[in-house]
Amino acid sequence: MSVRNALLGLLAQRPFYGYELLAALDGIAGGHDGWAINPGQIYATLERLEKSGLIAEQPANGSAPEKTTYTATVAGRQELAEWLSAPVQTNLQRDEFYIKLMLALSLEGTDPYRVIQIQRASLYQELHAVTTHRDSLDLPSGLAQKLLFDKAVMHLEADLRWLEMIETRLDDVKRQPVQQVEMRPRGRPPKSARGAKSPPQTDKP
Repeated sequence: MSVRNALLGLLAQRPFYGYELLAALDGIAGGHDGWAINPGQIYATLERLEKSGLIAEQPANGSAPEKTTYTATVAGRQELAEWLSAPVQTNLQRDEFYIKLMLALSLEGTDPYRVIQIQRASLYQELHAVTTHRDSLDLPSGLAQKLLFDKAVMHLEADLRWLEMIETRLDDVKRQPVQQVEMRPRGRPPKSARGAKSPPQTDKP
């Protein structure tokens, strides 16, 4: 989650102070089970947003004069609108388990099938925990959070199907040669190459 843009989205609705923002973000993200947010990150992000002119301090009110409240500025609302109108980029190709499996294929004494079994057992445990938590949510008040856990369940189920596909193709992958990366020379070229001068041009008769 982009904490920066999430804060802008909240502050565009009404003024908040720091602890209120933390509680509001926890509510959106499904509590600490969904996305644990460090309070220090909230205040550091607020400081950067204020320096960038995207939020501004609100005058203290009578109910909590000792607390600093913030609101989104015109520039902050504009950045929020741009974020809302842009897609969220994902990078599914950066997968730690994939790297582990590729290394297991080339390391002596390592069983890649065992690596898959360990990962599958972990996914089933996580799927059980997420499904149990999702089914325990009160409805209709927990319907919004249920959507997030539905997505988590679908991702875990997809990962389990992916592991099944890997197992059926693992022998074929093992028979393939390991792709070698071409090493490029580093550093500055040798002095002989840098100091070489072109021969003087002479006029032909």
